[in-house]
Formats: sequence, C-alpha cells, structure tokens
Amino acid sequence: MTVSNPPPRFPLANTAFGPAPLRRPESIRRTTTIDTSWPDGFGKPMIMTGRARDIKTDKDGNFSVLAQAAYEMTVSPTREILAIKVDGGDAEAQKLVGVRGGGQSRAALAEIFADERENGSPLFQILDDFAGASLVAGWAWSRWVDDFAELRTTRKVKSTAGRNGNMEGVCSGFAPGSSALLDMDTRAMQRQNCAAVPSLVNPKDPDGWHAMPEQEGVGMRRARRLDIWRDGARLMIDVGFQDSATAPDGEDRIAVHEYNVKAEAEDGVLTKLTVVPHILPFAECPGAVSHAQRIVGTPMVKLREQVLETLPGILGCTHLNDVMRAMADMPHLAELLE
Repeated sequence: MTVSNPPPRFPLANTAFGPAPLRRPESIRRTTTIDTSWPDGFGKPMIMTGRARDIKTDKDGNFSVLAQAAYEMTVSPTREILAIKVDGGDAEAQKLVGVRGGGQSRAALAEIFADERENGSPLFQILDDFAGASLVAGWAWSRWVDDFAELRTTRKVKSTAGRNGNMEGVCSGFAPGSSALLDMDTRAMQRQNCAAVPSLVNPKDPDGWHAMPEQEGVGMRRARRLDIWRDGARLMIDVGFQDSATAPDGEDRIAVHEYNVKAEAEDGVLTKLTVVPHILPFAECPGAVSHAQRIVGTPMVKLREQVLETLPGILGCTHLNDVMRAMADMPHLAELLE
C-alpha cells in the first residue's frame, strides 16, 4: 500500500524513567501490577495475577493501607477468561468466565462490577486493565526465542491484536505508512524498540510499592503507579506506567512501553496534562502524545469512556489510552486526602 502522507517519525523513545519517586507527605499512592506466565509453554493458557494497593502517607512520612485487591486468572491464547479467583471469594467474578479481553471484557465489567467502578476501587482497576495486559503479554516470548514467527507458526497461534491480526490503523504507531507495518508479520515483534529498565522500587522508599514476587522464566508484567496530592484547590497527579518482560540473561527487565504522565485537576475536571514517553516500540508512536491534549477539560470520572471516544485509532496509543483511563479513579482517592 502506498501512502502519500506517511505519519511523522520521531526519535525513538528508549530512556528508562527509573525507580518510583519518593512518596510525598500527605499523598495517596495506588500501585498495580498484572504478572503473566505460561506454566505449560507458549500457545497454552496463561496465568495472569493481578495485585493492587492504595496507601496514604501522612505529613510525617508514615503510611497506612487504605485498600488492597488481588486475583488470579487462567486465560486462553485467544484472551478468554477460563477461570478466575478473586481475593475475598467474590462470586460475581465467576460471571467473567468465557469473556474475552477487550471491548467485551470492559462492557462486562461495567455491568458486573458497577459498584466497584463507581467507587474507583483498586479491584476494578486491575480487572479493567486485564484487556490491555492480555493484549501485550505475548511480547515477552519475543525476548526468549530466536525466531518468534516460527514458534507461532509451529504452535498454530494466531495474533489476537488489531482486526484479526491486521494492525493497520489501530493506533498512532500503526498508522498507514508507518514503519511498524513494514514486513508486517510476527517477526515485527522482535524488531520493536525496547530498553533495559531497573527495578521500579526506590531503594530509599521500599514501601512505595506493594510486594512484587520475582518472575522466573518467560514472564510479562504491566505495572502502574498513581500518586495524588493537593496544592491548594488543585489536585496534582503523577502517573508511571510500564510493560516489561523478564530477560533470558536474568539481569534487568526489558520494557517495550513506558510513560510518565503529570496532570492537574480542579473541581473534578482535568485542567492540565503533560505526557512524556520513555520507551515505545516504533518511531511513529510518540505521535499520540500531542493528541492527548484533547481530553483536557474532561471530568475525571468520565475518562474511561471519554478517552476511547476522543482518541480512537491513529489519534491515540492503546497503552497511553490505558494510562489516562486509569486516572478516572483519582477523584475517589482524592476524597480520602481530606
């Protein structure tokens, strides 16, 4: 396909953000992770373990736990939930069995977990994030095998990304004419830009993250940190987001997506947004950053819907959209700052 006006290319984003910043006095921090493993090997069901914690730090730097949540899912190669266990034995979660990650899972969650969504609970956050985490999880295998395309062909595993594997137009990185679409087959995963990243835990603040068990073998992790505090009438927000995989050499993890987002809100409305891409797979991906300004002026609690409506297709980045959608819970956490 010949494109007369290919999307702009930017310098590759491949500079790690580093460990989490120190917690601020009189702030609240939410941390979430979704860890994925394949106990029976590639092409077999994956185990996805979600963890979340909300903590409040007082003026003296001491913290208290406000809420915690966890689940374990067994998920098919086509991203259908085969089994789920939620801490606390939530029977409602069983209604998710058979639901596929993506628009279907988001619609089901909005109905089944309406109260958790309304209250901005950490459980809803990690359940909602299942869609994106299951989409990107398979990238971990491209770090561990010499020919991921051959592995997929041998195991007869088809991509569930995009439109039945067709990625053109899905996001800014795959806009028509993008370098991401050159020789578009499963080898593309192995030529994506990525970078080594250090631990997310700041050694000067080991309590700043919930416990994250070491992953052995092939493993993927989606990690998110959301900090909020007050500056007069303004609600200040700092978000860190990372998709990373274990490395065969056992050293630093390798990240394919990493963003830092700073935002401000007043009276529950987003008033300022700054997006910094740290690691992204293609030179076209940062094109979504400027478009993100379109959500400024949105009531925070409506971000989960509004981001997807305002930044569809090549206007957005799938993973940046996930970052901004998660900020919908910040007004609920802000109530606990008082």
